[in-house]
Amino acid sequence: MTYNAILYQIENTILTITLNRPEHMNAFTVEMARELIDAINRASEDDEVRAIVVTGAGKAFCAGMDLGSEGNVFGLDESLQPSLDDMQTRLNDPEITEGVRDTGGQLTLAIYDCKKPVIAAIHGAAVGIGATMTCAMDIRLVADNARVGFVFNKIGITPEACSSWFLPRIVNMGTALEWVYSGDLIEAEELERRGFANAIIEKDSLLDRAYELANRIAQHSPVSIALTRQMMYRNAAQDHPLAAHQIDSLAIFYASQTSGKEGVKAFLEKRKPEYAEKASSDMPPFYPWWED
Repeated sequence: MTYNAILYQIENTILTITLNRPEHMNAFTVEMARELIDAINRASEDDEVRAIVVTGAGKAFCAGMDLGSEGNVFGLDESLQPSLDDMQTRLNDPEITEGVRDTGGQLTLAIYDCKKPVIAAIHGAAVGIGATMTCAMDIRLVADNARVGFVFNKIGITPEACSSWFLPRIVNMGTALEWVYSGDLIEAEELERRGFANAIIEKDSLLDRAYELANRIAQHSPVSIALTRQMMYRNAAQDHPLAAHQIDSLAIFYASQTSGKEGVKAFLEKRKPEYAEKASSDMPPFYPWWED
């Protein structure tokens, strides 16, 4: 796919995805959604990529959905009357995918399934989908000028991009509801204090800090990182720790025979490990367990 609304740049195993409509404060469009989904899926299977940093060009991360388009601004087909049964049984039918499904949700589901860690480097405004897309990312670094807003109720709509699942897991339910009900713009200090942001960084140093973190992650086994990412998200949503124990046991069993051997040997020899396994082709046989 040719990208028009984003930039896709790999350097030293770190992929930078830049939302690239700076003249519109990187306002989100259906085209941008499709490009981001393609980029995330592509990076997930690209062994050249060990970690992903997502940022925005210009003065903002993303000012939300571009509300200036004609017709249904969310790109949805108003001639349809979808039911819950349609969403459960026809989710991947083109009519439902193109005409009913929330594009932001399709993006965050792609991020959720990705094998690579995703770091959000947020500066300036991150509003609407600009806020909710980052909820599916693993680590959120915010510049000191960041302003994040879950503004949906203010314009008569509801939260999207699976944020009703992600946001209460990042902060608590009360905070999530306060932010969504009010639609207020949340400043960097509150984002960090309430656990949404991992750290506040001076704007000019934001990407440097994101790359520093991404490079530390990139030194580890790509298979172990991919497994760990899915184990954390999926096991944390289980009803009982026994479900986590089952997956943890399988993961350690197989890793102990591959990357684990190299990791232990390197530790004993006081050197950096050299991992040969690839996330694209060397995942253990029980992966992806959630599809069984």
